[in-house]
Amino acid sequence: MDLDALSAARAREWARLEELSRRRRLGGGEVDELVARYQAASADLADIKTSAGRTPQGDHVSTMLARARLRLTGAPENVLRTIPRFFALQLPAALYRVRWTTLGIALVFVGVVVLVGSWAAGDPALIASLGPEAQLEQYAEQEFARYYTENPAAVFAGMVWTNNAWIAAQCILFGVTGVFPAYVLMQNAVGLGTSAAVMFAFDRGDVFVLYILPHGLLEMTSVFVAGAAGFHIFWALVAPGARTRLAALADAGVSLVTVAIGLVFVLAVAGLVEGFVTGQPWPWWLKIGIGAVALAGFLFYMLFVGRRAFRAGETGGLTEYEAGTPRLVAG
Repeated sequence: MDLDALSAARAREWARLEELSRRRRLGGGEVDELVARYQAASADLADIKTSAGRTPQGDHVSTMLARARLRLTGAPENVLRTIPRFFALQLPAALYRVRWTTLGIALVFVGVVVLVGSWAAGDPALIASLGPEAQLEQYAEQEFARYYTENPAAVFAGMVWTNNAWIAAQCILFGVTGVFPAYVLMQNAVGLGTSAAVMFAFDRGDVFVLYILPHGLLEMTSVFVAGAAGFHIFWALVAPGARTRLAALADAGVSLVTVAIGLVFVLAVAGLVEGFVTGQPWPWWLKIGIGAVALAGFLFYMLFVGRRAFRAGETGGLTEYEAGTPRLVAG
């Protein structure tokens, strides 16, 4: 093969390919032309490498093809742009989508806690079945409050953060079962109600409420949100609509995975409150106030920022580049 002759014969075609790949905007016909010239140049490069190996002409064509391929496939978004978009649009929109389910879960959860707590506290035999009286009294008088102060604040905050973040992630990831989120929520509600019953039985109900509220307001709301996202994924499998069940499930998973990511940060704040505020010898109005402010900030972000993002057309899902191109469905 005469490389010089090939270069001279293909010079105009290669120049046109380079011109198209450098343009900021392309029409439909120009895109088709770019694809055709990309394929032709790829064949030329294959001929050059087969007959002559690596050559300056081949490197030149390879560079043009790389630019054209990038023009056709697109480049990943700049991370400095994707991060603000995630927190300003994707995450709040995803949280806003599960707002009513979150409220329903919260009401049921509180109802179960009150029911279990009042039932157990009003039945001395049931309280006695939980353990020896001396052990239960020690729990109410010492161990419950000591749990929040027995470890260094930073270590304790990190421990509860990772534990709660893992629970929230499991509620979303295994939400497709429809059982796991319900099991986690019910287990926590019964455990909290039982703990409340023991504390109230030994006249330490005020300690229970005061130690739970500072961090529990935001922490439990985060768990409710995780459960709501999990149930939404399950419902996509139950009622897929016009799509196949697998397609509906994949769409729900992609659109709600942002909740799992976002709750990592929310639960980090709850962990800081639990580690650095709950066990401190500060006035209770201050500690509960800090927890209330944290919850109010999250609810503002979820409801007001989320509503604005949702009305702007955001669904909370990943972008097409992040999640891949979806398959179109007619109907």
